[in-house]
Amino acid sequence: MKKIGFLNFGHWTPASYSEVRTASDTLLQSIDLAVAAEELGADGAYFRVHHFARQLGSPFPLLAAIGAKTSRIEIGTGVIDMRYENPMYMAEDAGAADLISAGRLQLGVSRGSPEQVLDGWRYFGHIPEEGETEADMARRHTAVFLKVLEGEGFAEPNPRPMFANPPGLLRIEPHSEGLRQRIWWGAASDSTAIWAAQQGMHLMSSTLKTDESGEPLHVQQRKQIEAFKDAWKEAGHAWEPRTSVSRSIMPIMNAQDRSYFGLEGQKGDQVGYIEPGHRAVFGRTYAAEPDKLVEQLAQDEAIAAADTVLLTIPNQLGVDYNVHILQSILEHVAPGLSWR
Repeated sequence: MKKIGFLNFGHWTPASYSEVRTASDTLLQSIDLAVAAEELGADGAYFRVHHFARQLGSPFPLLAAIGAKTSRIEIGTGVIDMRYENPMYMAEDAGAADLISAGRLQLGVSRGSPEQVLDGWRYFGHIPEEGETEADMARRHTAVFLKVLEGEGFAEPNPRPMFANPPGLLRIEPHSEGLRQRIWWGAASDSTAIWAAQQGMHLMSSTLKTDESGEPLHVQQRKQIEAFKDAWKEAGHAWEPRTSVSRSIMPIMNAQDRSYFGLEGQKGDQVGYIEPGHRAVFGRTYAAEPDKLVEQLAQDEAIAAADTVLLTIPNQLGVDYNVHILQSILEHVAPGLSWR
């Protein structure tokens, strides 16, 4: 059995071929798709976060809106770039969104990937400390975020407050109990997966990974998941670890599907560079008839090792088409793999 969710990159463009031409379109359609996914029986609605781009930037208004319109589906990010975040304000936003959704937030965070502008986090007022890299800064922001989510008081109260305070030091409000145990780290390497386990964060492994062995993506990810689980066990956290992998899976059900994705299924993994000096392996797109997809996906070692599969969706094709994709997977692919 697997939890099955979608991962929406939130692209919008004013081009004639796109069903998502404005920022309003992508936000409102994301809500509609999450509602429809819950009705289909999917388990999660996840969203990528990129700044200075025609994509989803600040995720918490969207997550809160989805939380208010749904009742069961998990709601999350994959991932928030912690170089850009004020962890105190983020904790307030996250607590509010989690309370609105009755504890269904699953927040994926990470050190981030190359963005649309150079050192974009500087425009948000964040500068690495002396001797610190931007990755170090992201981890520092994450450490603060995790700490304040624990709900312990740390701020000295005003002796003459406007409103009465509870006794003792004050914490970030609103506080949502349990959210600290639902934070994920997007890890591109084995070492960062181990670090995430040590910090008590679940593991998100994407459709690409730092190429550390020359093996296929799914094999490297399976080994990454195993290293994560070993580190989690050694750390002795009081809650159970979760792991997810992202995949592009496109069932070919009709002529339209074939015209969009028929050729994609003939390609394998690719190797490239998302930033200088960092060789990465990019996962294939699975595109075929359902019976063939079942055969192919059964050989994916990372999917077998993970408890959650996030399906990357072509959101610019619109809500109806993406509902068709999700329904095809849930009804015609997942049962054959015992995911359902």
